[in-house]
Amino acid sequence: MLFEPRSGRLAAWGNALLAGLVSPDEAALSIVGEDAVHRVAGLPGEAGPVGLTLALGRLRALGVTGLRVALPVAGHPLGLSGPPEFNARALEAEEAVVCAGAALGLVPEVTEAGPAGDVHVSVVWHCLPVREAPPADVPSLGEAERELAEALREATVVLTRLDVAASGPVAEAALSAYRARAEAGRDVLAPGYPARAVRVLALAQRVDLMVSLAYERGHGGAVAASEMAARAEALRPVERVARRALVAAYNSAVEAL
Repeated sequence: MLFEPRSGRLAAWGNALLAGLVSPDEAALSIVGEDAVHRVAGLPGEAGPVGLTLALGRLRALGVTGLRVALPVAGHPLGLSGPPEFNARALEAEEAVVCAGAALGLVPEVTEAGPAGDVHVSVVWHCLPVREAPPADVPSLGEAERELAEALREATVVLTRLDVAASGPVAEAALSAYRARAEAGRDVLAPGYPARAVRVLALAQRVDLMVSLAYERGHGGAVAASEMAARAEALRPVERVARRALVAAYNSAVEAL
């Protein structure tokens, strides 16, 4: 799972720009984040890759009114609507952005270069045709919030019993860093999103972090094959629910239109 998917930043700040709530430069800087550069290739009317500011303006001129997130994995095409070619590219990247108002989608290709500690990350968003149809399996914000609370309760019981709940110094450090970012007022969504979307996204990100930490701990006390299987069974639905909640939060600005 992605803790802060690039598709989420592109959709959130792209939606804020389309709504006139931020400037093109502010949107582009927020989308790039800690990466070195983002460019968009395959845009209709452009001969080659272009920068984010120009790309977002071009998408608006093409009739795009909003941006949705897709976070598909094998067996779960979350947020996708086809065609197969686009779905395959999105599944390989495990994320994509689908445009509302124009039959276009964007899939990131991420390239890393440089030594550890000084990695240069560049992203090319490939613009491809999509099918104009409802996205697959995206819940409402209310559904997502209820699912998160229920899945987290059930998984906590199982993981605690199996001694694989996220704990220890590594987990505590990661959770402390998460709290520090939240307390510092880090924007989890761009301007224009409802408060409920911010709340759902923050909870989904926290759940995602806890699941990742539980996986990183290895088998913990779950040494028997049956316990290892129970551990995996406990985590799978929580991962699925967290991804659905992330998509619901990022897409709420478009669904409100």
